[in-house]
Amino acid sequence: MELTHFNAAGRARMVDVSAKGDSEREAVAEGRISMRPATFELVRQGLMKKGDVLGVAQVAGIMGAKATWQLIPMCHPLLLTGINIEFSLDEAGSAVGIAATVKTTGRTGVEMEALTAVTVAALTVYDMCKAVDKGMVIEYVRLTAKSGGKSGTYRREG
Repeated sequence: MELTHFNAAGRARMVDVSAKGDSEREAVAEGRISMRPATFELVRQGLMKKGDVLGVAQVAGIMGAKATWQLIPMCHPLLLTGINIEFSLDEAGSAVGIAATVKTTGRTGVEMEALTAVTVAALTVYDMCKAVDKGMVIEYVRLTAKSGGKSGTYRREG
């Protein structure tokens, strides 16, 4: 498999996608942040002193997806046509699950935007809860699905 982000001299480059055609593209990424049970209860009940943790994390995840091209050096600036962030509460595991779905019609995929959305949302949960729980863990951030483009459809198994 050839790595595309290097030129003939082995230096980093942004991939030229000008010859590619537009296609509908979608990517889904997931992750979670685990915490102490008491912290989880504060988040679940909306009692964290900094405010609505999941509401703020949702907006932060959306902003993160939109800013991916500014954070990841070789990412193209994309016109995103849809971003959705969803949370699931795992009471048994004292964790918040985060899923991001990002869509565009364009010449390159949105996998990095979906992964960035999940990560920024998780970092925001951490920021808003760190006063009561510095031991939180952001984990299992991964691409779970993508569609569109030359490489077609990908679905993570398991």
